[in-house]
Amino acid sequence: MTALSSAAVVGLGYIGLPTAVSLATGGLEVIGVDVNSEVVDRVNRGETPFAEPDLSVAVSGAVAMGRLRAQREMPSADAYVIAVPTPFTGDHDADPGGRPAGPPRRADLSYITAAAEAVADVLRGGEVVVLESTAPPGTTRRVSELIAARRPDLHLPHVPDVAPDVHVAHCPERVLPGRIMIEIATNDRVIGGLTPACAARAVELYRTFCHGELIVTDAASAEMAKLAENAYRDVNIAFANELSLICQRLGLDVWEIRQMANHHPRVEILRPGPGVGGHCIAVDPWFLVESAPDLAQLTRTAREVNDHMPAHTAEQIVATCRRFRDPRIACLGLAFKADVEDLRESPAVDITARVAAALPDVKILAVEPHAPSLPGQFDDLDNVVLTDAEHAIAESDVIALLVDHSCFRTIKKTQLAGKVVYDTRGMWE
Repeated sequence: MTALSSAAVVGLGYIGLPTAVSLATGGLEVIGVDVNSEVVDRVNRGETPFAEPDLSVAVSGAVAMGRLRAQREMPSADAYVIAVPTPFTGDHDADPGGRPAGPPRRADLSYITAAAEAVADVLRGGEVVVLESTAPPGTTRRVSELIAARRPDLHLPHVPDVAPDVHVAHCPERVLPGRIMIEIATNDRVIGGLTPACAARAVELYRTFCHGELIVTDAASAEMAKLAENAYRDVNIAFANELSLICQRLGLDVWEIRQMANHHPRVEILRPGPGVGGHCIAVDPWFLVESAPDLAQLTRTAREVNDHMPAHTAEQIVATCRRFRDPRIACLGLAFKADVEDLRESPAVDITARVAAALPDVKILAVEPHAPSLPGQFDDLDNVVLTDAEHAIAESDVIALLVDHSCFRTIKKTQLAGKVVYDTRGMWE
């Protein structure tokens, strides 16, 4: 079997572009594929379509060396990495308490389907196709089936006792925004093949840039491992958030309770907050629920607790503001986590939009130091203005700290004097 010399990365988002750059740095000729012409043009100019430490330098260097280019059409390559979005479908209505009701959300696999079919059309035989997108168990096999349906001239590995012409595997991403370029090279990776030979071929690809341990398994187990990682974190966050709700009802200080409980040598309660955002933890546990709805009771409940937090937080802020004759509100932070520009599934955006919609005559001063403009969720909300923290705090009666950005730590308590403060992150406790 010939060595891999070229790779196509399908989807140049927060995972695909860093993967493409890493493969290029590892010595492969890499073609990035994306349906967005603006993204393609920016990459070809050596620019990045989003902010991530060290990524812009890596992209410009890989493009300058001729190792990386981008296009909309699917090219021929030795390896294909599918790193497209997997959102969920079936947003269900909320019950009177704000909790989701109805059937669990399901993974939207349309992007994976489109990518697999596009890859199928250019295969010649001998390639390896790796799914990086997070998806329910069985999706990698489905990719193989999709390719087989489109290319009956090729043998695919989901068919038993047949030597495949194309190897198919799953290697879920496992990186932290803000540290992607470090962790993509140093973290251990799980690689699951539809056959052992498929896994071995994928290992060959990832060994070009991964310095962590490559843990080999079957595809379904690799898919489940990624869901387990994010569901574990979601459940632990949900416990902290539920504890904060209970303490609030009982008139207790959750931050003091947490600090005292964590003095136990085997207890480490996470920090509560206004919800969970981002492209992983806020989404992936639903795929686990989808796989076994009758069994995943704890996972579903945790997801519902965390999904409920933005509505609860917004209700608290609105109730306080109604006590003022003509209040102004400062919402500090819109990103889904501290010190990043990523607003995907952000509870802070949800909270700010809910407050603005509930109080249309009240001016909302939103602060997000990592974003140059307000996201689309505010297009129909004329009472939300993006400004800086100092101005927002000085002009507001109610201060809601929604994201614990490092820059907010410099805010002095004297600036908050005489104002109602909702510190949802415990930064000023």
